[in-house]
Amino acid sequence: MSGPRPEGPDPAGLWRELAPQTLAALVRGYGSAQFDLCEDAVQEALLDAHRQWPDDPPSQPLGWLITTARRRYVDLVRSDQRRRLREEREALLDLPLAGGGSSSSADDTLLLLQLCCHPDVPRSGQIPLTLRAVAGLGVAQIANLLQLPEPTVGQRITRAKRRIAASGRLPRPETPDERLPQVLNVLYLMITEAHHTTFGEPAHDHELAGEAIRLTRQVHAARPDDREVAGLLALLLLTESRHPARIGPDGALIPLAEQDRSRWDRSMIDEALRLLDRAVPGADPGLYLLQACIAALHARAPDPESTDWVEILALYRVLEIVTARRNPTVTLNRIVAAAMAEGLEPALADLDRLRQQHPDLPRLPAVRAHLLERAGRHAEAVETFREALRSTRSAAERQHLLRRLSANLEASAGDGGETVPAPG
Repeated sequence: MSGPRPEGPDPAGLWRELAPQTLAALVRGYGSAQFDLCEDAVQEALLDAHRQWPDDPPSQPLGWLITTARRRYVDLVRSDQRRRLREEREALLDLPLAGGGSSSSADDTLLLLQLCCHPDVPRSGQIPLTLRAVAGLGVAQIANLLQLPEPTVGQRITRAKRRIAASGRLPRPETPDERLPQVLNVLYLMITEAHHTTFGEPAHDHELAGEAIRLTRQVHAARPDDREVAGLLALLLLTESRHPARIGPDGALIPLAEQDRSRWDRSMIDEALRLLDRAVPGADPGLYLLQACIAALHARAPDPESTDWVEILALYRVLEIVTARRNPTVTLNRIVAAAMAEGLEPALADLDRLRQQHPDLPRLPAVRAHLLERAGRHAEAVETFREALRSTRSAAERQHLLRRLSANLEASAGDGGETVPAPG
């Protein structure tokens, strides 16, 4: 797939040669029904090549074009989805509001966020509807975030829309803190999807992350003394600050321990730490404030070896209590912290118990594979990395898992294990 290297000031002939190959790759990947979008994506990739190649020609031009076109395709799909969802959003906002009055365009999105969570909508439909109308997420993305079947999510959204249409009047929120828990939950899920995109590449949805932060700033401006709101804003800033170091040049996910911390956005980190310095003293432990404190401990460590895993483990144990041990993802993160603070083998045993209770928990195979690798149990790690590859839809995570699988295959072969090559 390398193709010839573009040379000279005018590689137009090479572009004409590679364009149909690039289009064929996209149509194979996304289906002939998406031919028009694939063609548009290839044209945008060629424009990028026209701008960049004369000064910085790639060593693998076909691979460069395919990767760029895939990213452009995802951008086009997201843009089309968000255009259609803006129309849905406007239709919802056109409904009469109890109490009269109108909102400014600046706070329309935040108002819609509150309206979608209004009491007349069944609680089971509030979060899916809001993620659809405000965040612009598709049904598959929402289903992945909420760990629900796609048909269930689609039905809940449809029922919620029907309830709103039937009501004819939406009760306008009277105070900034009305429906606040649901609002914060949606904003939290938005940043989660932005940094762990459900499908394909790129692995980071910059537009979605920016919108989540923008809306959280609005909530914080309306509720400046709410410590959980401050905690959520700090958490979003700390999460977004690591984005420049999370993805490698090959598109693979870079784990926290391997990231170049000099690439983290210090302005975001400093803002988040100032928020926490004001919010934490005397505060009751809350869901978002606790997670922000954990993220802050990572941000304050100059290198992975300096990370205060004992304190992180203590905070995760408190977080388990706050969530009444009903959130297996919190338990999974607590086990990772325990592995770092107290040892790998007890953590692996704890992980196996969690797996019996939640066999389909996302990220569990990947976490188990990494802990097995750290414990030197390479043959077991190989099988678990393969399991993790089967369960992920993220291109960036897949690249990372393939790299770790290859390393463990080599280590296993050195230990007398199998020498089967890693899957492509």
